[in-house]
Amino acid sequence: MSNGALSIRLATVPDSKAIWHILKPVIRAGDTYTFPIDMSEKAALAYWFSNDHQVFVTTKADKIIGTYYIRPNQAGPGDHIANCGYITSPEARGKGVARAMCIHSQEIARTSGYSAIQFNFVVVTNIYAIRLWEKLGFETVGRLPEVFNHPKEGMVDALVMFKKL
Repeated sequence: MSNGALSIRLATVPDSKAIWHILKPVIRAGDTYTFPIDMSEKAALAYWFSNDHQVFVTTKADKIIGTYYIRPNQAGPGDHIANCGYITSPEARGKGVARAMCIHSQEIARTSGYSAIQFNFVVVTNIYAIRLWEKLGFETVGRLPEVFNHPKEGMVDALVMFKKL
C-alpha cells in the first residue's frame, strides 16, 4: 500500500533494528502496552515476530516510521477474528501513520479471511488511539476495570474494541 509519501510492506529480518527503535520507547514508557518496561531487544523482537504474527512496516522516504502485526485473536474456533498491535515512531506520531496502518490491516484481515478485528486491551489513557479506532469504526464492547497499572495514573481500565469487517 502507498498513501502519499507513506508506504506499507511486509517486514523482513533486516528491518529488526529499525523496528526495535520504534518499540523501545513505547516499552520503556510502560503506558500503553503490557510489556515489561525492561524487556530486552531480543525478547521484544521475538514477540513482535512471533510465528503467528504477520509483521508490516510503514516507511516514508525509505525510513521505517511505524510497524504493526496481525494475528489470529484466538486459536481454533476463535481464529476467524484478527488481533493487531500498532506502534508509530515518536517523530511520526500525529501524522496519519497509525491511521494508515489500521486501514491497511483491515484490508489484510479481509483478504486473509478474518471476519472482524478485536483489540483486547486498549488502555483508557491512550485517548488518541481510542479516538482513532472509533473514527475507523471500532466499537467498545467491553471495559476491564483497573487492569493496567499505569506509571503515572495508577490502576486504570482497559477497553475491548471490535469491528466487524
